[in-house]
Amino acid sequence: MLDLTQQARRLDDALGWVAAACGRRLTTAARLRPAMDRRAKLRWRAELTAALGEVAAGCHSLLELRYLRAVERGHGLPTGTRQAVTARRGGRWYDDVRYEEYRTRVELDGRVAHPEEQRPRDRRRDNASAVAGDSTLRYGWGEVTESACDVAAEVATVLRRHGWTGVPHPCGPHCLIAKGFPAPTRENSS
Repeated sequence: MLDLTQQARRLDDALGWVAAACGRRLTTAARLRPAMDRRAKLRWRAELTAALGEVAAGCHSLLELRYLRAVERGHGLPTGTRQAVTARRGGRWYDDVRYEEYRTRVELDGRVAHPEEQRPRDRRRDNASAVAGDSTLRYGWGEVTESACDVAAEVATVLRRHGWTGVPHPCGPHCLIAKGFPAPTRENSS
């Protein structure tokens, strides 16, 4: 698996290999760390090492890593639980990010983990969450990578509706949250 990270053209591709390998239970972050330490030369060592902690906490895809870094941490949102298990009729279901205290779930729909044939299962899970009183927000690659500030504003709004008393912070000088929270919705922001 580490050889694949070293053959990757971009850091994102290397991080994706680490997340996917652990997410598919082919290896673990705990096994990768000593294997990385045994290598004298390892491109992107610091970045891969940092990602191991996030992968161990449940980031199973590059999209989930991006959400954690750009949306949650980048805007000062509370830390959600990754890959939270819920026993429901029909088996165990996993939520990509659950803010248990605030009855909010975030599902990150990458192409590999959420193919077309799995969408009915995802809808059943989301509907069961709504029946239980939880809110579910769904985002894909484009929203998280190109509109992280919009996503953070939406998540923060729902978290606040469910009791979060914090305030998101801007990720940088051009962040729409810097212009005031709550931020405009995507439809009327430019």
